[in-house]
Amino acid sequence: MANDAQAKRIVVLISGNGRNLQAIIDGCASGAINGDIVGVIANKPDAYGLSRARNADIPSWVIPHQDYADRQAFDSALQARIDELEADLIVLAGFMRILTDDFVRHFLGRMINIHPSLLPKYPGLNTHQRAIDAGDSEHGATVHFVTPELDDGPAVLQGKLQINADDTAQTLATRVMQEIELTLYPEAVALYCDGKIKLTTTAPYRAIKQ
Repeated sequence: MANDAQAKRIVVLISGNGRNLQAIIDGCASGAINGDIVGVIANKPDAYGLSRARNADIPSWVIPHQDYADRQAFDSALQARIDELEADLIVLAGFMRILTDDFVRHFLGRMINIHPSLLPKYPGLNTHQRAIDAGDSEHGATVHFVTPELDDGPAVLQGKLQINADDTAQTLATRVMQEIELTLYPEAVALYCDGKIKLTTTAPYRAIKQ
């Protein structure tokens, strides 16, 4: 974990395996990221990422979205927990929920996401198959600030790879994760924690690199 008094307080939101979470845990442990993960929150109780958090002695919580009447109620509960943790940065790491505008605006400039495409290409789901179907020669992942419009926030970092002739959606997803995401996301978190990137506070939003 980071020892610097100015280390950023990071909260990671997950829904599944938590591979990107693990990469960020490792980055904090090595000192590559000047931050401490002060909480991991999942919306699914069987998310394997919760085990990763426990193995690293990181506090974790489950807030099941199905326990709430609507998205607004769920997001309000999620926001309250994050605020209690006094998060400097919220990292969406495979968090499979569309967040309400109120939630996004509350954390505007403090929340980042990684999306498995070369945004602005292919926002939303099934990005790997869509890239193959379009006959693209390259594909990749984008770390971006979260803004109210889905997958539309300004890019922080982007990584590319070549699409092979025999790639399927599954093989492409695996390659993007292993060859790009697991390196790109910790790098972006480190930039934020070092104060080297920030988001303008009014639309049209821009990522400023310092």
